Amino acid sequence: MRVQELFDLSGRTALVTGGGRGIGRHIALGLAEAGADVFVASRKLDACQETAAAIESLGRRGVAVRADLARPEDVEALAERVLREAPRLDVLVNNAAATWGAPTLEFPLEGWDKVFDVNVRGLWLLSQRVARHMVEIGAGSIIHVSSISGFRGAAEEAMPAIAYNASKGAVITLTKDMAVKLARHGIRVNGIAPGPFDTDMMTYIHSDARKEQNLLRQVPLSRWGGEDDVKGAAVFLASDAAAFVTGHTLVVDGGMSSW
Repeated sequence: MRVQELFDLSGRTALVTGGGRGIGRHIALGLAEAGADVFVASRKLDACQETAAAIESLGRRGVAVRADLARPEDVEALAERVLREAPRLDVLVNNAAATWGAPTLEFPLEGWDKVFDVNVRGLWLLSQRVARHMVEIGAGSIIHVSSISGFRGAAEEAMPAIAYNASKGAVITLTKDMAVKLARHGIRVNGIAPGPFDTDMMTYIHSDARKEQNLLRQVPLSRWGGEDDVKGAAVFLASDAAAFVTGHTLVVDGGMSSW
């Protein structure tokens, strides 16, 4: 197979959660550019509709769906709609995530539950539901978007978000375990661990020039991650180019974790 064919997603259907903005939007557009039809889901329907319109402008089918991954009933409804409207679902990208900032010693249970309900439980429930379908068709690629924060700790001053970091660590381990358990069914499970990307989640950094400069000093490539940096990684893991790759979390952080 020629290399262009390895990365071709023509005729495939993908679902991207948290796809209305930021990294999720970048991934959704990248999959569409590679030829896939893409369902885009998040709590904010208007943002998903904007992404879906951009996908349609590429000549692919784009569908916006409102879903709150913290609600099990929304997870089931989302999966049912996609599987009802698409002949098959080939790629699932779990990008939806929540965060909560608070000092570690005063971190509230409410914040812990909110973060884990979306980042771990919601991700797992949707993956489980979609995996049942992928077992039936004998193939599939599931991609979990975690974070380099899942591999390491962070000073209180730099990132007072202990539940977020813990949840992303859970996602990294879940990626490995799901990959082993689902391999017999032809399903690959991988992850992407972004470093500092220029998204809404980084607003608190951009508002403080000193913090922004300090963060960029930790990135060997000395810049923020952008759209092209993550969509290429997602297309690789979703495509036949990664047919022999499973259980791996691909770090995309400009070298930040290599110090």
